[in-house]
Amino acid sequence: MISLAKLFGKSDRFFELLAASAKSAHQSIEALARLLKESNGNVTLAELAVARRNEKKNAETISEELVKVFVTALEREDIEALSRALYRIPKTVEKFGERYEIMHHLVVSEDFAPQMAIAQEASLVVVRMVDMLGKSPKLEDIKAENDKMQELEGRADQLVLGYLKEIYSGRLEPIKAMAMRDLYDLLEKVIDRCRDAGNVVTQIVLKNS
Repeated sequence: MISLAKLFGKSDRFFELLAASAKSAHQSIEALARLLKESNGNVTLAELAVARRNEKKNAETISEELVKVFVTALEREDIEALSRALYRIPKTVEKFGERYEIMHHLVVSEDFAPQMAIAQEASLVVVRMVDMLGKSPKLEDIKAENDKMQELEGRADQLVLGYLKEIYSGRLEPIKAMAMRDLYDLLEKVIDRCRDAGNVVTQIVLKNS
């Protein structure tokens, strides 16, 4: 395929920033996993806020660099699209944390462990895919990673169906059911955000293959 590094011109900086964004997104999900595992009713959102701020700083730097460095309109759209997709991951994670802080007394953190494990795997796929961008990846290699992402999303969808059956079984108190539904939906969105970032990477490589 055509070297993406050549297409992006002064691309090392962009690839470094995008890779840093992917890692910040992964770190936010890892921080959330620790929060759920170790909270015991004492919830701190500091790590989630730091990860989201780091991601925002990277996104702002990318925007500033795009003003300084010449790239084609299409390439600019690709960089901006991936930067936005990556930023939405820790932003959604932080939103989950904020809701969990309000509702944690109504739910059991262990109930979110299966969904959380999928989110952690999905974020690692994002990190790998973004890291591959600067190395002129083969389309089939990117597609293989994206296939893993689709498989993870499919597993997450099956989990959600199981959760919904429990929520609407009538066995739960209404306020507990509402809290669980809200938090399950937000975790599903975290996984969807990872999928979206993977799709952007796949489209970038597909267009330049």
